[in-house]
Amino acid sequence: MSSQTARRPAAPTPVVPRRGALALTAVLATQLMLQLDAQVVTVALPQVQQELGFTAAGLSWVPNAYALAFGGFMLLGGRLGDIMGRARAFETGTALFALASLAAGLAQDPTTMIIARVVQGIGAAVAAPSILALITAMARDEAARRHGLAMFTAASAVGSSVGLILGGALTAFASWRWGLLINVPIGILVVLVVHRLVRETARARGSIDVAGAATATAGSLSLVYGFIHAAEAGWSSAWTIVSFALAVLLLASFVLVERRVRRPLLDLTLLRHRGRAAALVIMGLIVGVHFAMLFLLVQYFQRVLGMGALVAGLAFLPLTFSVLGLTQFVPALIRRLESGRLLVLGSLLVAVSFVWFAALDTTSTYFGGVFVALLLHSIGVSLVFTPATVMIMEDVAAEHTGSMSGFLQMVQQIGGSLGIAVIVAVYVGGSRPGQFVPGLAPAFFVAAAIAALAVLAALTTLTGRRRTAVVTPAAA
Repeated sequence: MSSQTARRPAAPTPVVPRRGALALTAVLATQLMLQLDAQVVTVALPQVQQELGFTAAGLSWVPNAYALAFGGFMLLGGRLGDIMGRARAFETGTALFALASLAAGLAQDPTTMIIARVVQGIGAAVAAPSILALITAMARDEAARRHGLAMFTAASAVGSSVGLILGGALTAFASWRWGLLINVPIGILVVLVVHRLVRETARARGSIDVAGAATATAGSLSLVYGFIHAAEAGWSSAWTIVSFALAVLLLASFVLVERRVRRPLLDLTLLRHRGRAAALVIMGLIVGVHFAMLFLLVQYFQRVLGMGALVAGLAFLPLTFSVLGLTQFVPALIRRLESGRLLVLGSLLVAVSFVWFAALDTTSTYFGGVFVALLLHSIGVSLVFTPATVMIMEDVAAEHTGSMSGFLQMVQQIGGSLGIAVIVAVYVGGSRPGQFVPGLAPAFFVAAAIAALAVLAALTTLTGRRRTAVVTPAAA
């Protein structure tokens, strides 16, 4: 490769060709690690509470501290990747995540655990946007790019269910601490591989938009906290209302700042593309109901079906294997059917799965009541996550891939928090003291309605494509 070619920004090839698969595997391993960490301690919360002395209210901050920092700092992490170089940002974030995992795994008191979880979330927010940007940059052609994006979405989709399985296994046979400590050797290995095999990407000019970073980070933190607090204390809580009001004010200020600065944290013109905007909405909605499904089903398995922590985690294996298997074929389906049609079909299947879940009661069995619905759900999310990611990242200039990736994953984090908050609120409203099942039907029906909104959003992408198909030849 000549020096002239190496400087050309339109064709970055940051990976040694023969070792590209190893580099891609390392990057995807980090994505899987970041996603499963949100759930890996969930099944072990009773043991964490007993060993570290958490109060009942304080225990919720073990998962929430991570989610809050991860979602709140995502946009800033994406911009840091554009400026620092994505490989460096990835390595820095992954190393920080691994060190914080060590601190959390060795924690002897609640304060140390919560601080470590916050630092884990910050490390994840720095590393995560660069993952998608590096996958895009490493691809040799469009087919390789779609394959990489499919693997990225598979890692994201199965991360939560793998986290439940891994957390249950480690809690049952070793200690909950290993659910966190296992990140340390994986993180070190990933950093070494990426540092060895991945060349640095081109860096964007300019410095960080301080005003945009401050308003975006504070607004995102306030928004995620509002959803978390709503799930704990209700939508009418004073802190919930204040958090949402502050989030609206800060995010509106962020939009005003981004319109005026020369080099914004997020180029808002990227959101004017109808397909991209619709895909972001669909991603947020489907991720939200997906997380809510995991939240409710893991409790149904244990409280109603009598499963232990490990068996409850293993009950999600059909979801894990289905998503991993189906994702291999989605890039070919995108070429044949286009992303918009897959988004419609996938969102529809997710909606149908929730209608099926709504029939669960105390007499239901795993194979008679859950298994088929779980398969439908897994097919649906497989047909949503990859096409939506492709549509969101399509035609994004190289200098904006980090920022756009950060925004995409911020939408996923906020969508997950919103989905759990809304569905849990509906569940609580329909529940009865001492009984788990009564609130399930209304909760799952609302989840189906949310998935139906994703179907409507997906239909707008088809309309846009048809108009393009009609207008373009006439103009020519």
